Amino acid sequence: MASRSRASTSGSAGGGGNDVRGESMVIDVGRRKSTCGYCKSGAYTSISHGLWAESLTVDDYQALLDRGWRRSGCFLYKPDMKKTCCPSYTIRLKASDFVSSKEQIRVQKKMQRFLDGKLDAQKLDKSNAELNTYGGSCSNASDKGDSSAKMESCLVGRDGNDKSEQTMQLLSEKVDNAAKSYIQCMDIKSEVHLPIATVRKVASAKRKLHAEMSEELIFSCNIAFQIAAALKRLKKDIGNGRSSENEDSTDLSPKMIAESLSSHLKELGTCGLTARACNGHINFYSTAKKAEFVEAEKITKLKPSPTPVEESSGGSVQRRRKRLEILMKRSTFDSEEYFLYRKYQLQVHNDKPEQVTESSYKRFLVDTPLVYVEPTGDSDVDIPPCGFGSFHQQYVLDGKLIAVGVIDILPKCLSSKYLFWDPDLAFLSLGKYSALEEIQWVRESQLRCPTLQYYYLGYYIHSCSKMRYKASYQPSELLCPLRFEWVPYDIAKPLLDGQKYVVLSDWRSLQTGESLQSSYDVASDKEKHQSSFPDEASNDVLVNDDEMTEIDSDCSDSESDCEASGAPEDVDTSNVLLGIRGNRLRYQDVKHAFDPRKRESFEVQLQRYANVVGLDLSNRMVYSLG
Repeated sequence: MASRSRASTSGSAGGGGNDVRGESMVIDVGRRKSTCGYCKSGAYTSISHGLWAESLTVDDYQALLDRGWRRSGCFLYKPDMKKTCCPSYTIRLKASDFVSSKEQIRVQKKMQRFLDGKLDAQKLDKSNAELNTYGGSCSNASDKGDSSAKMESCLVGRDGNDKSEQTMQLLSEKVDNAAKSYIQCMDIKSEVHLPIATVRKVASAKRKLHAEMSEELIFSCNIAFQIAAALKRLKKDIGNGRSSENEDSTDLSPKMIAESLSSHLKELGTCGLTARACNGHINFYSTAKKAEFVEAEKITKLKPSPTPVEESSGGSVQRRRKRLEILMKRSTFDSEEYFLYRKYQLQVHNDKPEQVTESSYKRFLVDTPLVYVEPTGDSDVDIPPCGFGSFHQQYVLDGKLIAVGVIDILPKCLSSKYLFWDPDLAFLSLGKYSALEEIQWVRESQLRCPTLQYYYLGYYIHSCSKMRYKASYQPSELLCPLRFEWVPYDIAKPLLDGQKYVVLSDWRSLQTGESLQSSYDVASDKEKHQSSFPDEASNDVLVNDDEMTEIDSDCSDSESDCEASGAPEDVDTSNVLLGIRGNRLRYQDVKHAFDPRKRESFEVQLQRYANVVGLDLSNRMVYSLG
């Protein structure tokens, strides 16, 4: 199905030889703040520290990842977990232990059907457009004459295959949108965590015919019961509500909610199906007589498939297979990649055209400080065949670029940075598919490089409901923001359900019922932000250093604002490695040369730096002073 090439030798920052991994040189840019890219609140996210990396070894970046850092181009950042609106926990997965969920298996099978020519992309695109466009042709109530044909088109494909699974998925998205509209119409100050709608097919034996055989029950959804339960829990948490008990029981009943949702669905359109509430359920009925529908289905199955075919050696007819290649290349600018990125950002993330420029693309996804490490040969068991560094993994379908995964390959892991894909192929769930491919790549590479065992998915943000998908890759671990220990997700989840910022390594104390008030601040803000990204969002967001503002720092606020890192605040900075005019000197050897009036503030700056990167890295990386 897929073939992989060895890494190209072009581009990317850094040099590096066969046995030389270079040195790391960073510039301290202090603490910064910028608009949060993970929520729509308009709040600022504080960054405890920012570094600009002129060069960075893969070993040092691996160590930074394991202390909660990430990179955006050459800019390194670590969120201030106590201050940010969306606390971001580093999440990783041991590839050899990965177990695929049913949904992930379905994604792989869907891709295989697509490559085998059994999944019609043009047909799926048309259905997506019909079900995801407000006021489209499917929602035109006056067009009764075509309702039967539309219903047939939604449920039966041109090749005669049942499209129920796809239709259920698309109708589920419609119900989700209706639920959001319903909640927005209510005067609720706290955010309601809506369940995900699931539309199910009604078994033939249980289908009911209505209105003298003119309608048939096809699908049903019970989300109204779940919403009613969620609203009642919310009112109970808030305390005394505005309504009386009787009013609550009426307004929040599944029956009333289902009727409201069905009215919203009429506006959204349901592809020729009629949505109607029935005892708390949302039912979808066909608008054609059963006999007419069956006859239409028989006729459709007799139609020739429009999919190109070819003759096999045995004379039987086979569908034309598609070829998917996954190519690994060094991080360099590629115009084809840029145009795909621009299309993705404009259509999927709704960016403005002036925001998506070549320069911003290069700063975000092409520029890299990582020093490339080239394998010494086939006998080298310490480095994968592509080497260590920054790469773009291209997904090429029959010669056309359809997705690009931006990744860093490090001594212990593949760190997934960003993915952009062709919006025309959204039905293939390329975000999920690429993650599964990257996990498989780690498994294969571990045979050559035993230390390369983990898949890092970037930041996990429990307070952003649409960023929780990363936890579906199991068994995963989250990094404790205080002691930098890895805690299994199943243990961390109950803690994060209670509050946004948690010292995860204190989970044992929580089990014994001890108070953790002294270990961390209890988050008073219960608001959960909605992600501005679609499901299966990319791992990182663009951190635009041009738009960041620096936070003024002095001795008085350094203690409260410095991110706790497990090291004392008066950490010894005597061995911090400084880069001064091309020389490499320890601070203890040059501290006497500093102006005494400026030495104290500089030492505070060095202490903050040593705290956030760790003593080992502060003694190893070059702290550039020009």
